[in-house]
Amino acid sequence: MKKILVCLLSVMVIFASCVRKTEPQIEEEIPEPVPELGFWPDSLRVEDGFIKSGQTFSGLMTSLGMSSDAAYKLYQACDTLFDVRTLRAGNTFDAYYRDSLLQYVVYNSGKVNRVVFQCFEPYSLWNAPRQVEYVEKYTDVTITSSLWNDMIANDASPDLILKLSDIYAWTVDFFGLQQEDRFRVLYGQTMCEGALVSVDTVYYAVYNRGDKEVQAIMLDTGDGSNIYWNEEGESLRKAFLKAPLKFTRISSGFSYNRRHPVTGQVRAHTGVDYAAPTGTPVMSIGDGTVTSIGNEGAGGNTVRIRHNSVYSTAYLHLSRYASGLKVGQRVSQGEVIGYVGMTGTATGPHLDFRVWMNGTPINPLTMESPSVEPLPEEFRPALDSCKTLYRSMIDAM
Repeated sequence: MKKILVCLLSVMVIFASCVRKTEPQIEEEIPEPVPELGFWPDSLRVEDGFIKSGQTFSGLMTSLGMSSDAAYKLYQACDTLFDVRTLRAGNTFDAYYRDSLLQYVVYNSGKVNRVVFQCFEPYSLWNAPRQVEYVEKYTDVTITSSLWNDMIANDASPDLILKLSDIYAWTVDFFGLQQEDRFRVLYGQTMCEGALVSVDTVYYAVYNRGDKEVQAIMLDTGDGSNIYWNEEGESLRKAFLKAPLKFTRISSGFSYNRRHPVTGQVRAHTGVDYAAPTGTPVMSIGDGTVTSIGNEGAGGNTVRIRHNSVYSTAYLHLSRYASGLKVGQRVSQGEVIGYVGMTGTATGPHLDFRVWMNGTPINPLTMESPSVEPLPEEFRPALDSCKTLYRSMIDAM
């Protein structure tokens, strides 16, 4: 009897197995591909163009073949989805036609963003952003002529210079860079169809001048303040910026025996002149209180700021002041307080920048600025790990 039961069970198992194998397979439906622009352009004729100065949305659409009534209905469809006032002269578009009838207009509103307008009923529009790619890069630049030229020669974007100038704003004088100075940088950037969209994150950078080295290690502690530190855990952010404006040149240095370019007299010039185009923004080098705003004769339009009980600064020859700036106002480090000009006694547009320490003028270029709070001790292991990893990467390149 047991043998019969075993045989029956075996048959049932084999049968069940066979049944499972012969069950019809349900094929999963493969979704149809979605066109990148929201429509298939292959069967349409395309014409490209650009927005002309003063051209309106309705003017653009009627010039491409829509009636005034249809262009108005498309304008109404924009509603809150697209502000037609943001059409920018010089931006490009592609117009798609079936025979002679306008079907779609694709407006390139930026390097990545595109807006597609459906030019027949029901009138509508949608965003069709391009695909972007995040790329990690390494750049090693030794200055031979200028940081700008050498960055470009090393296939790096000038945007990286702006990032570095922000990171090293308190520790490296970008107006005093010299030949053989070296920058090595690990960073990420966003690309779109082979073109650079933006330089995003600098993970690690090393600046060298002779035996001097300044590392910048990115570590975000989540408190919303500084994210760049040196290898000792000291913040790269200092109490004062190295310079009150960006990317120009020093036309005259700190001296007690300078021949004035206008009067010809030899007298002290206890500041630094930065030559820059009229209208270049001028920033406060540190947090402080505005103590004076006004025309000071030979110094022209001047702003004076007291930073603490020790340091004060002045910004001379301004063309105008920042809107709303007033005496007694608190200003933040990096806040724009005015704009380069040539008011007062000046041969050309420049900023005369001056610093006093305990009431005595000092050279802004050699001033040692105190650091802000160091990295909290609990983050030191993470900083050391980042430094070891990043340093090994760049030393291997």
